[in-house]
Amino acid sequence: MIRIEAEKKLKSLFGFDHFYDEQWNAIEKLLRGERVLLIEKTGFGKSLCFQFPATQFEGLTVIFSPLIALMRDQIQSLEQKGISARCVNSEQTAEENSEAIRQAREGKIKILYIAPERQENKEWIEATRQMPLSMVVIDEAHTISQWGHDFRPAFRRIVNLVRLLPETMPVLAATATAPPRVQKDIETQIGASLTTIRGNLLRHNLSLFVIRVKSEEEKLLWLAENLNGYSGTGLIYTGTRMSVQKYAEWLNFAGVSAQMYHAGLEADDRKNIERGLMENKWKCIVSTNALGMGIDKPDIRFVIHTQMPQSPVHYYQEIGRAGRDGKPTSVILFYNETLDRNGVPEDCKLPKSFIETARPPLEKYMEVIEVLKDSPCSERELIVAANIKQTPARVIKADLIDQGVIKEVYYGKTKKYEYQYNAPALNSSTFNALRESKLKELGAMVNYVQTQEPRMKFLCKYLGDDVEVDFNNCDNTQFKGLLKTKYDDKTRAQLAAFNAQDFPVLDVSRGSCLADGIAASYYAASGVGAALYHSKYENGGDFPDFLVQRFLSVFALTFKHSTFDLIVYVPPTKSGDLLKRFAEKIAVALRIPLSSHLRRNRETQEQKDLQNTYLKRENVKGAFSYEFPEEVQGKCILLIDDVFDSGATIREVGRLFATLKAKTVTPIVIAKAVGGDI
Repeated sequence: MIRIEAEKKLKSLFGFDHFYDEQWNAIEKLLRGERVLLIEKTGFGKSLCFQFPATQFEGLTVIFSPLIALMRDQIQSLEQKGISARCVNSEQTAEENSEAIRQAREGKIKILYIAPERQENKEWIEATRQMPLSMVVIDEAHTISQWGHDFRPAFRRIVNLVRLLPETMPVLAATATAPPRVQKDIETQIGASLTTIRGNLLRHNLSLFVIRVKSEEEKLLWLAENLNGYSGTGLIYTGTRMSVQKYAEWLNFAGVSAQMYHAGLEADDRKNIERGLMENKWKCIVSTNALGMGIDKPDIRFVIHTQMPQSPVHYYQEIGRAGRDGKPTSVILFYNETLDRNGVPEDCKLPKSFIETARPPLEKYMEVIEVLKDSPCSERELIVAANIKQTPARVIKADLIDQGVIKEVYYGKTKKYEYQYNAPALNSSTFNALRESKLKELGAMVNYVQTQEPRMKFLCKYLGDDVEVDFNNCDNTQFKGLLKTKYDDKTRAQLAAFNAQDFPVLDVSRGSCLADGIAASYYAASGVGAALYHSKYENGGDFPDFLVQRFLSVFALTFKHSTFDLIVYVPPTKSGDLLKRFAEKIAVALRIPLSSHLRRNRETQEQKDLQNTYLKRENVKGAFSYEFPEEVQGKCILLIDDVFDSGATIREVGRLFATLKAKTVTPIVIAKAVGGDI
């Protein structure tokens, strides 16, 4: 097909008059049955490079994509154009996924999007042998490279499929972020005469700024005073789900319309927020990096990071969601340069923690191997037997499968994992090399903050695009000194008022007498976790008075119109009378009777030592009794504990009190832990 003929079809199908030269370069090769790696900036139009050829082939195009939001958007757009497309992903029901696979197998659709993790599904594995494949696409191709910024071991299986295809079948791997090392790795994996097309990564319309601060509060103050002054709507990225909640609540408190988003929300809630973003329902969405990839919104007018990303690659990927319409757009990175007692900048600590914990400790790999040597296990059985969380368990499984140490087997319809007879020894050398590589990338991100050269030039060079043009779009060039950091006393007072009432909710009610409760603070809040740890594990004496006062202040704000008949505290596993003495102080201050009649009727482990909810629930199941049951019948009970982790202990105590016919049980704890930070 010549270009003139192709552009006539492009107009009738997609409404565009012409291809970009690099788009046509890729499309022409695919139409000839070649394999292409396309590295182009966000907003370039990479999706057209596989959607157009898919309409011209007789059979099915399968697109592997980790972006469920992108699947939804692109399928809706394709269906409106009369192009039949379906998807297979975790947000759909098993019936919906099976129907999509059936239609693909029977040749009733042109395009099938599938999340790479779904390759582990037996139904998919069997169906691929019957599908009339014409082309395979790997979108966000950096995810198949262990050196990529978002590598997922399960995605390597895409390459296994590609290697089984005839060399004459077209394959497209597309990404916006492939530094030279990642590019080489992708080329090696796909092989078979792959042609790489690398475009220009420069984004002229983005204005790049770094705002240096001395505290986390300065970030909150700046946003409250400046955000409403920006035109349009935008995204605010922050590092953890806890900080997502704090920033969103603060902005709404300060009069800035904000919504929060993270991967822990229900699928329907995420869809509704994504729809609201498209409709400019809020000034901003505050999110972890779970939001943005695959969201086809051209007019995002600002992207702000409150936490430094792990690498310049992460950063370029995330800011690439801004200003796709080519209009002026602001990109801001906050950087807390305050040093901790070890001389580490505060804003380096979280990304460094992510890097250090990206792979589980080697001893966990060995525990998994030993468990599977005894007998094959399902994922759940493995998680329980090895005392490990789901996410690290999946990382370990993928690594061990990749190295041929274990394999997947089916016992009927149940998938299990089995140790391979005469398996090779675990090779951990790559793990260490990856860790060092990631730490080096974090160092490059610090260099981005500190550089005096044009910031876009820095990013382009790092990504392998050493383009020689005039860069004039950052605070190191024409925008020097443009953003000020002086804060109004009124805003400071507003923030103080917000902090006084900012406390986490404990979502524990399940339709019984147990009500949702509150925590006086997050464990990771300044001084709180350290104080609790010092008292509990370092013989530091009673919990300090500031925790008592914080607890009483939160109680007064939340339950000033409530009446409680009795205070009960959860008997600790190891810390003696610490919590009892704390509860005594609370009882005296609130003038509510205190009971010490809740008992542990068997020995349990500390919940913090157990790594998954299965074990935490089993650890406390049936572990409590109450010495005088008639004491709690019909009573409104205030239940006190020191740290809330999974909630298993509180729920188990709530179940006990429900059987004893208590009227209500309302938990209040000193601190809520997030993500295992005890």
